[in-house]
Amino acid sequence: MFPGIDTGTFTGPPAATAIFTTVLTEGPVSRVALARRLGLSSAAVTKAARPLIDLGYLHELAATERSGPGAGRPASPLAVRAEREFFLGVKITADEVIGVVCDLRAQVHASARRSLDDPDVDAVLTEVDRLADDLFDVFPGDRTRVRRLGLALSGDIDRGIGLVRYSPFLHWRDVPLGRLAAQRTGLTVTVENDVKALTAAEHWFGEGVGAESFALVTVGTGIGCGLVVNGRLVSGSYGVAGEIGHLTVDAAGPDCHCGGRGCVESIAGTDAIVAQARDRTGRPDLTIDEAVALARGGHEQVRAVFARAGGAIGCGIAAVANLVGPTRIVVSGEGLAAYDLFDSHIRASFERQAFGAAARCPLFIRPLPFEEWARAAAAVSIQSLVVP
Repeated sequence: MFPGIDTGTFTGPPAATAIFTTVLTEGPVSRVALARRLGLSSAAVTKAARPLIDLGYLHELAATERSGPGAGRPASPLAVRAEREFFLGVKITADEVIGVVCDLRAQVHASARRSLDDPDVDAVLTEVDRLADDLFDVFPGDRTRVRRLGLALSGDIDRGIGLVRYSPFLHWRDVPLGRLAAQRTGLTVTVENDVKALTAAEHWFGEGVGAESFALVTVGTGIGCGLVVNGRLVSGSYGVAGEIGHLTVDAAGPDCHCGGRGCVESIAGTDAIVAQARDRTGRPDLTIDEAVALARGGHEQVRAVFARAGGAIGCGIAAVANLVGPTRIVVSGEGLAAYDLFDSHIRASFERQAFGAAARCPLFIRPLPFEEWARAAAAVSIQSLVVP
């Protein structure tokens, strides 16, 4: 589904969506290659692509190759016109909002940040509004081409209706964020769990392009996981599929904010690591940066905290490999700043707990700044344009 230039909405056949998605994520692609890949005739590809070309979403590149052996006519690959539309993407954390403006290929054209002093919904939306103004001040493109906003934050999110059921770090419950943000900004708003958004972005524009199955595990304040199976992001019937942060790995472990006990996140989340390090050192004001410095400096008790965290994360990743069998697992998140302290423990735990051939699943380490999470929010908004 693609908006028209001046009137209503252009709704193309399923072939149009398939063609646009393939060119967007893997292009430029020739019509012959599209027909072969999608099981369509060349005539069907041409017919379905024509409205997208007319609306300015696709364009033809100069002929670069022949369409087949002995063919006399070289192919003209189809490519996305990236600046046909732009998208705002905002990552909301407990203490700041990070925003970007992206084009149709999720390339960043502007970025900005604003601090959050108040987690109240209205205060956060005010800062999102101001952040949008900051972005437009530095965005070099046509502001009228920005019609969609993607919001990403941690927690239990119903993307379909833009509802934040529960966000632990903002202390929100049942917040209709999509509707409220649309009223404030006048934009079409998509709201998604931040880890699922990052997974979707990696699937369409990053490490997961072309992969039928992969998992993305994030390490940081929370421990999250996004899953792609059979080429589709998996949310589950209740929208919480992939929550490995709340798998129990130690039945006698610490209580978790979710109400469970011994969850991966209660052992390996940043707050959990800080709490354990403070207990081990007797320093109630110890920060995560100080805990990392102590561990790197050889403080054995603090090193043991990171080792325990790595073991818990490795168990969670092994559970993903055992249950889903992805072709690859990408590990990311702000916690990678201290990855050297639990890398070996993650891998040892993963290899110990992964069953049989699942242990051969490769782990890719991909550090990503928070701007990439904002880009992921924009990517989800791009997806909502293509597949509402």
